[in-house]
Amino acid sequence: MAAVFSSHPEPLRTKLLALRQLILDTARTTEGVGRLDETIKWGQVSYLTSETGSGSTVRIDRVKSTADQYAVYFHCQTSLVETFRELYPQLSYGGNRSILLDASKALPKQALRHCVALALTYHLNKRKR
Repeated sequence: MAAVFSSHPEPLRTKLLALRQLILDTARTTEGVGRLDETIKWGQVSYLTSETGSGSTVRIDRVKSTADQYAVYFHCQTSLVETFRELYPQLSYGGNRSILLDASKALPKQALRHCVALALTYHLNKRKR
């Protein structure tokens, strides 16, 4: 995993590592998520709720077409990004699959924690409905 992060230029590396920590902290403090598996999927650092099956995969990576952007990616066949757009219209989105972040700006921690928690409990919440 370290090799993937170290392959990114600064300040993207620092931003991606901060985002990684936010995801891990959110998983640890969100009821029902359990242990999070960190792996590589489609060349991106990915977080899976393998232990509980509570959520949808969350991935992070730089935006390849833009040097100063990075993103949190979600499964495009879920309603997650649609929900995020309603809750946080001030964030930038990449279609129905990502929240786009600017490396020159502060991480919108509160909004991202909520969005990540919703993703990591997506299946759990779907079962409750």
